[in-house]
Amino acid sequence: MTITTIFWDIGGVILRTEDAAPREQFAAELGLTRHELEKLVFGGDLGTRAQKGEITPDELWATARSVLNLPPDAYPDFGERFFGGDRIDYALVDFIRSLKPKHQIGIISNAWKNLPDALQSWQIADAFDVAVGSGDEGVMKPDARIYHLALKRIQAQASECVFVDDFPHNIEGAQAVGMKGILFRNADQVQHDLKTLLQI
Repeated sequence: MTITTIFWDIGGVILRTEDAAPREQFAAELGLTRHELEKLVFGGDLGTRAQKGEITPDELWATARSVLNLPPDAYPDFGERFFGGDRIDYALVDFIRSLKPKHQIGIISNAWKNLPDALQSWQIADAFDVAVGSGDEGVMKPDARIYHLALKRIQAQASECVFVDDFPHNIEGAQAVGMKGILFRNADQVQHDLKTLLQI
């Protein structure tokens, strides 16, 4: 069946940690390794609650300070320091825009609250017809409900869709509801794989 709709993940695909140094330096200041700091922010109950929209980013940073036994006013730029090496791949977004004349474009992301506002701030909202973020919907990939919600919003059949994500289990979740999947390894690879699938 012809592919009419392409869904994209954000973190690890369109928004990536291109420079590890800022996060590593911040972790060292906190007496942690980069892995330990990332586990604190993204892993476990704290990360899950943020990605389900149960807490705001400010509440996440406040809880992280508490866990690390820091004063409440320590590192007011905690979030900026943590994400200091992250970059939007604007060249990839331009490629995504180039697909819009013939395809619907959507997002399915395990993102914090207010994903549409983030897209506007990055100046990439125009590249997408629909944005479904876990923090705004209260359900995370690979739960089938978030894929079905995205399909309903964009009004497409699963068999007409392909989903791009950097985690195999999220690809498997999309495939379980009938979508095709492309595992993101790098921008060149995903463009090649998608062009091959779309025959363009």
